[in-house]
Amino acid sequence: MSQYAPIPKARPGKVDRVPMPEQDPIERGRNFLEVPFGYSPEMAQVEASRCLECKDPTCIKGCPVGIDIRGFVVKIREGDFQGAVDIIKHDNALPAVCGRVCPQETQCEEVCVVGRKHTPVAIGRLERFAADWERDQGVVAIPKLAHSTGRRVAVVGSGPAGLTVAGELALRGHSVTIFEALHKPGGVLMYGIPEFRLPKDIVEAEVDYVRKLGVEIIYNAVIGKMITVQELLEEEGFHAVFLGLGAGLPYFMNIPGENLNGVYSANEYLTRVNLMKAYDFPRADTPVRPGQKVAVFGGGNVAMDAARTALRMGAAEVSVIYRRSMEEMPARREEIHHAEEEGINMRLLCNPVNILGDEQGNVTGVTCLRMELGEPDASGRRRPVPVEGSEFVVESDTVVVAIGNGANPLLTEATPELKLNKWGNIVADDATGRTSMPGVYAGGDIVIGAATVILAMGAGKQAALAMHEELMAKEIN
Repeated sequence: MSQYAPIPKARPGKVDRVPMPEQDPIERGRNFLEVPFGYSPEMAQVEASRCLECKDPTCIKGCPVGIDIRGFVVKIREGDFQGAVDIIKHDNALPAVCGRVCPQETQCEEVCVVGRKHTPVAIGRLERFAADWERDQGVVAIPKLAHSTGRRVAVVGSGPAGLTVAGELALRGHSVTIFEALHKPGGVLMYGIPEFRLPKDIVEAEVDYVRKLGVEIIYNAVIGKMITVQELLEEEGFHAVFLGLGAGLPYFMNIPGENLNGVYSANEYLTRVNLMKAYDFPRADTPVRPGQKVAVFGGGNVAMDAARTALRMGAAEVSVIYRRSMEEMPARREEIHHAEEEGINMRLLCNPVNILGDEQGNVTGVTCLRMELGEPDASGRRRPVPVEGSEFVVESDTVVVAIGNGANPLLTEATPELKLNKWGNIVADDATGRTSMPGVYAGGDIVIGAATVILAMGAGKQAALAMHEELMAKEIN
């Protein structure tokens, strides 16, 4: 238990949200250190004091994994930081990750009662504080595991969904093995989200917690190539399989010039920098093009990550080219704010139609059309309409395409028993994750398409509960 004394609850509206200290924008634009510094214990307690301790806490209903938010926030206010950690970890095995990258503003914080008249309680920042505090103590508490059930489970992918399933089932006494295609664990947490937003030592610490629950991780294991899902069940002795392989197939715009030197998918660009440490080339083996004028296509979190990474890789000018307005941008407001602070140029209501190149096949620019917003489309956002005769060129030597990802067909092509939708995603029951293949479950981006970390974790948790129920009803040899 922490030595900090409890502090009284704040009167509603009398205490503003406690700001989180962070690096200066100019300084951080040239390094890969984490941008926010996090709360001190005193800051966390003051922020926690803003909670109204509602009898019917709507914030919990806004959390995809159902964390007892009121409970852990009250513990922080009382100075019982370990108690806060214990409450969070009852429902979430990756709190340091979620506290940093989850869109709390559209989930738990969006329905916070304090937010009806004032700024909502900073739930995400408090979750991060509790997780960081425990790690800083050097002793991570491991909950008591259930007795062994004798059931073996294979989990494909060590991203947020896979880690959640593995942790939940290990706690319930099942033997869990994760098969990871890459040489490091974490999935998108490791290869996709940049160091300055999610330090890799944080990811490794969270993965280590799952390992301490008894989970085995096998690396460089490409399921669908080295072994099939059917073989895991019939030959390797697993009683159930969870597929959490993410959405790793990058989309392109299919415009002229996408085959020029200097054009990257955001997947490749971020993987080279994050996982393969291109920022440390030549000490690291994998480089990226040292662009001076970088254009990033897209308006989501991945586009912001790519743009801010390009700046830190030494670019003199970085432009985000997005065909709608700021209001329609799907990226988190905090990420957009940080990008603008760092000097990223937001070219809004612009659509790339052609990537230009020189005689050597290198990118020299992007031809764009100006857009205006028309009637809403199926997404509810106003449809961008080209403005005739509005072509202009954005001078560029590097292009990063960050317009989304789809399902990589490597595993599904080797598993014809799995029913897929028209986009190639695995069809799975919303509540249980069950697929068309007996004993096989799926969740996260491979089912719903590229989404958020916490939604993948929510799907993983639901699937784990269904898997546990089915496993315990199954007779084993």
